[in-house]
Amino acid sequence: MPQTIAPRVAPSPATRLSRPRRLLRVVAVLACGPYLGLKAAWIAGSSVGIPEGSPLLDDRLAVAVINGVSVLLDSAVIVLALVLTRPWGLRVPAWLLAFPVWVATGLLAPIMAGFPAQLVVRAFAGAEPPGRDAFLDEWVFAVVYGGFIVQGLALGGLFVLYARDRWGHLWRGRVGDLPVGVLGPAHRALAVAAAVLALLPLTLHALWACGVTAGLSEGRVADRGGDFHVLEAVYVVFLLAAVAGGGLLAFRRGRALPVSVPLGLAWVGSGAVACWGGWLSLASLGGVENIADRPTPLMSLAYAVQMLVGFLVAAIGAYSFAERSAGAVRRAA
Repeated sequence: MPQTIAPRVAPSPATRLSRPRRLLRVVAVLACGPYLGLKAAWIAGSSVGIPEGSPLLDDRLAVAVINGVSVLLDSAVIVLALVLTRPWGLRVPAWLLAFPVWVATGLLAPIMAGFPAQLVVRAFAGAEPPGRDAFLDEWVFAVVYGGFIVQGLALGGLFVLYARDRWGHLWRGRVGDLPVGVLGPAHRALAVAAAVLALLPLTLHALWACGVTAGLSEGRVADRGGDFHVLEAVYVVFLLAAVAGGGLLAFRRGRALPVSVPLGLAWVGSGAVACWGGWLSLASLGGVENIADRPTPLMSLAYAVQMLVGFLVAAIGAYSFAERSAGAVRRAA
């Protein structure tokens, strides 16, 4: 988001570091430990948590590179926890802080929603089918995803407190109170483009969630289970949230709604759609020896379009936020 001017007030709670913020920071940092420890072990060549026959053992170099990227991404959670709780964090340019928090939100939100839902499905439907080869030991998923959920809750709490202090005055009021700026027609064009483009990944994820196999690779079809269907349904939910948030902001619909509602939908929805679309697109570019495991062109197209939809909605939210910020500065001047 474009840089905004922080409210000119006395030292905020973030500066004084209240007990809840201190506790949330400690929790966020500690929650990174299990994941970083596992990744470091795998980079060093350990096979802890990786069963024999796992595809992860086929190409150690590629796995080490991917794990290195994962370590950098999760280490960013620790940096963000410090930025959101230290006095100098209030001086960080808005765009420099918003982007990594948006990425973290986008990567963690589907896990926070999907993993508990998968556990519920397993409890009623029974264990997952064994598939062709076990990817990881079951305990790894519990440790890693459990840590991600804790990270998301702690980091989300810290960011809400930080954003309330720095930008809370910008999301007060109702949707009907939002100014109609000069970029209004551009916002509406972006919202329409996002809605139209979203039809492709939305339709495909909905079909795959319902059991349709058209467009899926042979390997993906063979490995389907309750977890797969839940994950596809989660993608549908976040696509709908992104399109709804962007549409409400661009067309000023739901005039009685608090401004925080469409902003929240656009923030979380666009982050989840763009970041997971980008991650899946990146993963599809990697070399996969077994042709049955390679994403089909339709899968790759869905991931790429999904990523584009996320960025379009994020642009609507960013410029809407910037317009209101500029209006607040003009009124204060």
